[in-house]
Formats: sequence, C-alpha cells, structure tokens
Amino acid sequence: MEPAKASHDSEVPTTNPPPTSTGSSADVVISAPTDTACDKEETPTVGLLPGETVVKEGKASILFPSANEVFYNPVQEFNRDLTCAVITEFARDLLAQRGVKVVVPGEKERVVVSLAEETNEADAQMEEKNGAEEPAVTATVGEKCELGLRVLEGLAASGLRSVRFALEVPGLQSVTANDFSTKAAALIARNAQYNGVGHLLQASCRDASMLMYEMRGKKERYDVIDLDPYGSPASFLDAAVQAVSEGGLLCITCTDMAVMAGNSGETCYSKYGSISIKAKYCHEMALRTILHSLDQRAGVYQRYIQPLLSVSVDFYIRVFVRVFTGQATVKNSASKQALVYNCVGCGAFHLQRMGRRTSNGKHMKYSAATGPPVGPECDHCGQRHQLGGPVWAEPIHDLAFVQKVLSAVSGNPSRFGTSKRIEGMLSMVTEELEDVPLYYTVDSLSSTIHCSTPPLLQLRSALLHAGHRVSLSHARKNAIKTDAPPAAIWDIMRCWEKANPVKREKLSQTSPAFKILSTEPSQEACFTVREDANPQSRKRHLTRFQENPQAFWGPKARAKASGGITTSLQDKRKKCQNKRKNQITDSSQLKNFPCKKFRQGTCTNGEKCCYSHDQEQTNQEKME
Repeated sequence: MEPAKASHDSEVPTTNPPPTSTGSSADVVISAPTDTACDKEETPTVGLLPGETVVKEGKASILFPSANEVFYNPVQEFNRDLTCAVITEFARDLLAQRGVKVVVPGEKERVVVSLAEETNEADAQMEEKNGAEEPAVTATVGEKCELGLRVLEGLAASGLRSVRFALEVPGLQSVTANDFSTKAAALIARNAQYNGVGHLLQASCRDASMLMYEMRGKKERYDVIDLDPYGSPASFLDAAVQAVSEGGLLCITCTDMAVMAGNSGETCYSKYGSISIKAKYCHEMALRTILHSLDQRAGVYQRYIQPLLSVSVDFYIRVFVRVFTGQATVKNSASKQALVYNCVGCGAFHLQRMGRRTSNGKHMKYSAATGPPVGPECDHCGQRHQLGGPVWAEPIHDLAFVQKVLSAVSGNPSRFGTSKRIEGMLSMVTEELEDVPLYYTVDSLSSTIHCSTPPLLQLRSALLHAGHRVSLSHARKNAIKTDAPPAAIWDIMRCWEKANPVKREKLSQTSPAFKILSTEPSQEACFTVREDANPQSRKRHLTRFQENPQAFWGPKARAKASGGITTSLQDKRKKCQNKRKNQITDSSQLKNFPCKKFRQGTCTNGEKCCYSHDQEQTNQEKME
C-alpha cells in the first residue's frame, strides 16, 4: 500500500482561522489561566502506515513517508530552531503590550531593565494600581492564547515547522499549516493529531498566494507569516507583505543562491528587481537583495519594512522583518536603496544611493541623488566597474532584538539542538558594523597583488591603528567589514607587500597587481596586534561556521507528486562530476551511458550505436 493514498483517509480542515480579536487588552476581561483555559482536544492515537517512519526534531515527532512525496530537509534544523527563537522573542515583546506574559520551559526569570528615563513616584504608583486591576495573563507552550499570535506557514510540506511552533513557542492563538499538495496537507493533519496539537494547528490545502490575498483585511491578517519554499520566494512576496498585520513578522527563506550570488544576474532582476554580481561579498548582497525586494513590494501598499535579523547560512539565506504602514515613512525608501559599483580587477566597491533625503526643519526634503561615485576606470587598478543592485543599504539587523534572542538562547541552551551554533552566529551578528554594507575578504586582497596572506588579526589591527572601524561578518570566513575607503585598504596591503615582497618582474604590466604596487603607500601601516582586534566571539571559540555534518548534506531533491526517489541519485552525481578531468578514452566505456537519441526515438544506428540502448537504463535516467 502506498502511504500517500492511505494518508488521504485523514480529514484535512481547510477553513480559514478565526479573525484576531479587535479589542485591546483593556476591553477584554480575561481571568488567570486555569485548567480550562487550554481546551485541548483529546486526539485519538495515530498509528504508522506501511512505509512511514518517525522523524524527531525538537519536541516534535513527525510521521514521514519513505517515498519522496513530501519534502523534508534535516539540514534545515538550524533554520527551524532559529525561527522558533525569533518568534518567541517577537511574541514576548508584542504580547507584553496586550498584557500577556509568555513562559518558556527551562527559562529562568528574566529581569528586564528599562533604558528609558526613570519614572517618578506618581507614575510608579499608577503602574502598580493598573497592575493590581489587570493581572497579567500567562501564556505557555501548547496552550491556546486568545490574545496570542496567529501564524501562517504558507509552504508547510510535512508540517514539521508548524508542529514545532505549536509545541515550542508560547502565546499562540492559531497556527495554519498550508500546502498546495493534497498529500502534504493530509500528512500535516495526521502529524497535528500525532503530536496532540490539533487544538492549535489547522491544516490547509490551498494555493499559498491566494490564501494570503484572501486574508488581506485588517482584521484577518496574520501576525507571523513563514515562507520557506524550495527555491525562490519571489512569487509569494507580494501577497505576504499585504497579509501580515501591522507590525507583524515575515520570515523568508531563499535557497536560490546561485541566482542571487551572481550566476544569473538577469534572472535575479526578473525575480527581485536587482542585478546580482559575482563578488566575494555575494552572500551579504543576497541578503540586501531580498530586503530591497520586500521593501519595494511593500511600498506599493504604503508599507515599509524593518529588518530584525538577516543571516546567510550555508546554501540559503533567512530574513526576519517587521512590516508597518506609513505614507510618510515610505517616502524614505529611495534613500535606503543603493547601486553597487564593483571593480572587476581589484574588487573595490562603492555604493550609490538611489535617492537623497535632507532635513529642512520639521519637514523632510527628497531629491534625486548625485553621482556616480567612481570614474570610468578604477582609481587603484585601472579596470572597469560592474554595476549591481539596487540593494538595501540600511542596517540588516536590529541589534537590540538580536541581543534579546541571543540572551534567551544562551540562557536556555537545552531548548534547541543547535543552540551552540545559534549562539555563535548571533554573537557575530552583534559584533558586525551595522552601518557598513558589504565586506572584503583577506584572501582576495592578497591574491589580487599575488602576495602572502596577512594574518587576520594583523590586518584588523592595521585598520584599527589607522583610525578605522573594523569587524568580522557572519556571512563568510575571513571577511573584513570596515569603514575604511579602498585607498586606505590598498595602502595597508602595499605596506604588507613591502615586508613580504613578491616577484614584481613576473607581474604583467596590465595586471591589477602591477598597477596597485606601482603606487607608493601614502602612510605607513602598523601591524602590531591590538587587544581589541580579536572579537569576543573568536576569543571564546564559539561555533561560528559549522563544518558539514555529513556527505551530500546540501539541498535535497525536490518532492515529486508521484513519490519515489531513486537510490542511485548519489551515483548519478558522482558519474556526472569531473567529466573533463576523467575523459573517456576507451570507446567501449560509452556503453555505460544511455543513448539520448534512442530515448527520443531518433537513433538510427541500432546495435552499432556506441551508447547503450538498454530500455531499463533509459527509463531510470528519465526518473532521475
């Protein structure tokens, strides 16, 4: 029996979740939580169907068919852990305004210190009086909170992420797990019953965009929308920025890094409205590209975004942004975007803002920006420039919010399986220069002038001695984010080359290295290591860049409607790799490869064909 057919026996509720209560916390009388506050339904025991296995992650246990009918990627556990941590802190901040206190298992009592000015005694007495009249409501994990968040996972697949939300994130009113596949939706419903979260989680079998378009009303919008597609989320962004509530949270994943990292700039423009270029900083540029696309689409509806956290992880990027409405603030959008001029020779880059904003008393004046910031040729190596963007040029993180998430994760390390990696990455994020877009890499600077690579701490110290700010980047190893202009950076590299000379007679006169080294440095660099050159995350040896946990751990094969994935997928990958390095010299070896013309029915060589006409092998090739 195929597990997919059996999964259709489960009923899949597709009704829309109830709208959020329109009244404030002062208008609704809520008693302290009791045993009846959480109306958990007694769900029947769900047994395993033939071919199903149980996948455990976090507090969730997910039924998963052996066939590749519903997509699941175990490598994304870090993504899901980080999302649970971010939504928990978002719920803590938002529900505190509604008089609800969230409680996380294993978390100690947190002391919140106000950064505002000290309140006087009258204000303190008034707060005590209000607190006595309106006792705080406590929201715990697994319980339905009437003033809680309404969450939508638009592309839920097996429902693992939504089940984890229901089991691990407190303060939720409802979780809608949607997938266009009927088999996936049926599996979601079974997983909700299997984990006992049927009172919180609702399965939906709809087109994600149409579902979000139908929930655009102010009273029907979701507080959190999570989109984690297989590939590009571009087709869902327009609906997402409309369906999220005022100040709501969008969680977006992009796995089409080949497009966003410069391999196909024209495709990137058609999807995100931005040209991607091949550069060492391509991972951060990908983050700024998706933020630009979100802000541009939100601006159509007089809305704007506020990034909370943007991370580049392995083969994908993940952004968490809040969406607000404000016609006046939307006018600032043009001045938040920038074009990128990238030198193809030495890698120096300059940003050109798209708009200009100047303060004129109580009013703000908007005008066109002036430029370009570079000449026809690079001032350092004489090469041409590439033009990329526009990209988001403002900070990509809210450091205050990131610090809250970091404190919560480090204070409760047993909550997530990837807590160490989350702590290491968020620690690096808090150390980044938030007002400095993009970065250089130490190895690319040295390879440009063909010299030995300077130690990271020495290069950072030289920049600090010169009076510039510098930090690392979570997006790439050996990255240098600095406010130093390219001229100052190349001066430091010239000084390093003098101490570690290269054979200049071997340099071509037209090469960037010859042009850069032909100029004398305008100032001497000091490479004495400073104490503040080594950041705390590096001193503490935090897990900042985790090694590959297993072979072939990257993106898995796309789920198929018919199910089934060949066991020889890895064999095919190995066979297709290094074709140029291991060229076939013996024609008899060609019989191991299927004939493409025979597969198309156009081969006329018959038995004389040097390729295989094995029907079974040809069918297997089609399935792969």
